[in-house]
Amino acid sequence: MTIAVTGATGQLGRLVLEELLASQEPAALVAVVRDAGKAEELRARGVQVRVADYSDPAALAAALAGVDKLLLVSGSEVGSRVAQHANVVNAAKAAGVGFIAYTSVLAADTTALILAPEHKATEELIRASGLDYTILRNGWYTENYVQAVATARQTGAVVAAAGDGRVASAARADYAAAAAAVLSSAGHEGRVYELSGDYAWDFKELATAITAIAGREVVYQPVSAPELVEVLTTAGLDQGTAGFLAALDTDTQAGLLATVTGELSGLIGRPTTPLLQALRSATAS
Repeated sequence: MTIAVTGATGQLGRLVLEELLASQEPAALVAVVRDAGKAEELRARGVQVRVADYSDPAALAAALAGVDKLLLVSGSEVGSRVAQHANVVNAAKAAGVGFIAYTSVLAADTTALILAPEHKATEELIRASGLDYTILRNGWYTENYVQAVATARQTGAVVAAAGDGRVASAARADYAAAAAAVLSSAGHEGRVYELSGDYAWDFKELATAITAIAGREVVYQPVSAPELVEVLTTAGLDQGTAGFLAALDTDTQAGLLATVTGELSGLIGRPTTPLLQALRSATAS
């Protein structure tokens, strides 16, 4: 059985491959990457490295030749992802791939989360493809708050428009372990997994965790969404990016990232990584 992972040198894909290397023969693994130079360490360990961009259907078809199972790690180019993902799904079907897993987002078909529409559309493409599939609806990554740690080290504050909202985050390594479990075992076809951390923390708890890491007192400073946009643009962000980040905070305040399902810890056979542990690890690397 040959297993391919797209975005294999990215933040999530490389962790999935590390998990797979613990149980699979390296020669049975395919790392689909945009830059072969970034995958030399994988090649040296015996992993097949194939170059393909999500926007290059011909390269994708060649990269997926002989693949039995595929993990499609969602692309990072917001606004272009549906077309890019369609290229991967079509290439997988043409190459005779038997199974595809996709990293979506929590409750993609019903949530108002600003990131959800492209994921929902991709899920629909996969279902319409006729391929066996599993949808991995990943919740929030704790590593998304690494920048908050860096900023709070300097300012002593976590500034956010999240109100009393909670976040059931988990470490990327937790989500990677779940993806590897699905790819390396049977019985997941047709399943949709809602994956999240075991505990939903609030931003006061985030500030407390950062205090432990930074070695100085850090407090949570709640602001309105317009106030956050002003803070971010003053710090140098463009208006569009600042507005997007403020909308994510608004979604957080609305509880869209707070769902605790237990399905992630169930898949990986252990508790998810606690907030402080995950942040400490992420900021130490």
